[in-house]
Amino acid sequence: MAYIILNKNNFFNNLDIIANRTKSVDKIALVLKDNAYGHGLLEMASMASEYGIKRAVVQTSKEADAIESFFDYILVLADIPQNANSKTRYTINDLKSIYKFPSGAKVELKVDTGMHRNGIDMSELEEAFLQIKRAGLILEAVFTHHRSADELTSEWFWQKENFKRVKERAKVLANKFGFGELRFHSCNSASLFRESNFDEDMARVGIAAYGCLELPKSFDMQSFKPVLSLFAKKISQREIKAKQRIGYGGDGEVLKDCVVSNYDFGYGDGFLRVCAQNGYKTPQGIELVGRISMDNSSFLSENDEILVFDDARVAAKYAKTISYEILTSLKAEIKREIV
Repeated sequence: MAYIILNKNNFFNNLDIIANRTKSVDKIALVLKDNAYGHGLLEMASMASEYGIKRAVVQTSKEADAIESFFDYILVLADIPQNANSKTRYTINDLKSIYKFPSGAKVELKVDTGMHRNGIDMSELEEAFLQIKRAGLILEAVFTHHRSADELTSEWFWQKENFKRVKERAKVLANKFGFGELRFHSCNSASLFRESNFDEDMARVGIAAYGCLELPKSFDMQSFKPVLSLFAKKISQREIKAKQRIGYGGDGEVLKDCVVSNYDFGYGDGFLRVCAQNGYKTPQGIELVGRISMDNSSFLSENDEILVFDDARVAAKYAKTISYEILTSLKAEIKREIV
């Protein structure tokens, strides 16, 4: 079966860079949603805990429950629980959702400062505080999300100014409604590495920790190393004559006699079919031949196994997409091994 290798040294290298930027390991909140960006939820949680990370961010309560033993603090971005968990904080994304949370739940209020996706409007801040108080929820933090931190535009700056105003107003409202001192956070990976002097309570770091952050060259970049490498094993091998065609539709025509092998990694495992249209090659230069099938793919190789990719940023270029999609497309059933 195809398998994934997770490089602990590379992961720790990336966390060292991030901790230097946040000025404290305690300010790193590792984003582990969507199976830890395809790396494996439990595998990455265990390594993060070993490094000393105490905070995590996930999408659902189910993910939070799975990693509860590894962290002191878990933020759920988009789920409303039946019962509150003492370690878990839940995101309020909309005024109408406030009364759906169980009384006594620890919550964090997301504010829309310009992305126009999730979060209450800035003008709704006082109403949100009032309703949170009436619902018997424990408000611990206010946060936002940047829409263009990884692009060379001015949008990051005006969103940052918007959140600055939100923070000032939220502090006043926290005092008015009798909440404790609030935490504030806004930085994702890209935003953290645009900051010249990070001073928030934590940074929600995902793609940088996995070694695949991409920013314009003018930004302050570091030596991140990809954590994940994907290998496939040979199913079969055959000699192909010149002008014979391979796979569905006969798309893979070879120009000379050669050996072609079939490997156990296909679109059913997360190998995006569009890669075949753009001349996919492995890091060793081994060529993909023909269409990608559901459970296997053909390469010009006799090797018993091949390295399909070891940097999702490179694979993403063949698929004309982003590294996030390459990584999160990898099925959870693929075996993952930490080395």
